[in-house]
Amino acid sequence: MGIQLTAIHYVYLACIAGILALLIRRRDTTIICVAGIFLLGLLATGTLGGSVSGIFDAFIYATKELMGTIMIISIVVAMSRVLIRTGINETMLGPLMRFIRTPAVAFWGIGLIMMITSFFFWPSPAVALIGAVLLPVALRVGLPALGAAVAMNLFGHGIALSGDYIIQGAPKLTADAAGLSAGEVMAASVPLVAVMGVVTTVMAYWLMRRDQKRGTWRDGQIAEPGAAGGLSGGEAGSGEGERGQRQEAEQVSLSGPVKKTLALLIPLLFLADVVAMFWLDLQGGQATALVGGTAVLILIAVALLAHRGRGLEKTTSYLIDGFVFGFKVFGPVIPIAAFFYLGDSAFTDLFGETLPAGSHGIVNDLGAALAGSVPLNGAAGAVTLAAVGAITGLDGSGFSGISLAGSVAQLFAVATQTDAATLTALGQIAAIWVGGGTLIPWALIPAAAICGVSPFELARRNLVPVLTGLAATTLVAIFLL
Repeated sequence: MGIQLTAIHYVYLACIAGILALLIRRRDTTIICVAGIFLLGLLATGTLGGSVSGIFDAFIYATKELMGTIMIISIVVAMSRVLIRTGINETMLGPLMRFIRTPAVAFWGIGLIMMITSFFFWPSPAVALIGAVLLPVALRVGLPALGAAVAMNLFGHGIALSGDYIIQGAPKLTADAAGLSAGEVMAASVPLVAVMGVVTTVMAYWLMRRDQKRGTWRDGQIAEPGAAGGLSGGEAGSGEGERGQRQEAEQVSLSGPVKKTLALLIPLLFLADVVAMFWLDLQGGQATALVGGTAVLILIAVALLAHRGRGLEKTTSYLIDGFVFGFKVFGPVIPIAAFFYLGDSAFTDLFGETLPAGSHGIVNDLGAALAGSVPLNGAAGAVTLAAVGAITGLDGSGFSGISLAGSVAQLFAVATQTDAATLTALGQIAAIWVGGGTLIPWALIPAAAICGVSPFELARRNLVPVLTGLAATTLVAIFLL
């Protein structure tokens, strides 16, 4: 492929290996991420000042990129707090309790609903919608918060996003790079997405039940989950302030008819959001913004009704609680996000044009180099496409490297006379499952934050199922070539 690897590429790769090793050992990764940013900055700028300031600049870059997700999580949590305190969530969730009575039904029910919703609106806004309504029900019937996060994550950011059959953003990118039509790639991806989805989710559920029976299950909670991951009565406070919050929570009350009216109206408002997303073709950030704005309006209305004369002050208090939760969850993730963003365009934005001519970013260069160093046959092509997709997914976006996967698939298909569409679909699936939000810790934030669990614990819980699924999917692809 003509890609020249430099010390920058090797340092980045070594840091990734170190990060993965620490994650497997359940250790924190902040220091190694900061060290990686420092070393990359030193190699790029050649100056101590440039590398030191690069650490701060990388943190700022990551925070800007994540701000939309931080905001939607914080706002939904703030809304959830007022629904919990007023008892509206109890009234709203009552009917669902009739259908969701066991952890198994909760796991598969949440997953399937998440998948269907994500097909139409992508996973991030879907997480907020599903978590706000179904998470409390799942917790009551015994599904752990981390189990709910796994279900939302694998079905949404895994199955739905890797297929992307409705919005078709992913298949269009890979198909264009491979010289194919989006329809060809989608058709070829159906059996691969099905195998990946079934193997991964069944493995994840089996491991969860096994560990629960053995007593080795770790829920990884960083806050007690309520509706939509909302904090419990005193999570954001301490001391006298915490006790005051609990006392005040007990005093908040609404009449039965008002609760029933709001319990009906709130789901209808979110349903209206879903209709608006479909009708107005809102996707990604626009869809998330619609959900966030609706949550703010619900928060204000309920706070004014519940607290009356103190409604103005309590609205601000709920928002503060939500933001405290949001930044508490994102605090450990910003350093690792800052490092992985350097694998893509952030490196040039922060350190200038210091990569070799023709470079398409560190992770894309590594993927291309791998593709150029393996023997050309069908089986090797399938394994290489899975590896290239996984490597390019390490920047955490899932989408930045799928064009490379498409171009590499075309190269192998021509050289080996195999099916380009199947290879392209395999690369797409690997990139999105790894980088779209099932293995890279900072990409797991939406589901983890909604459920009040650590994104690192969620990544560890997903690791074996996703790797097993990728192996099975690659094997199926080899037979389909």
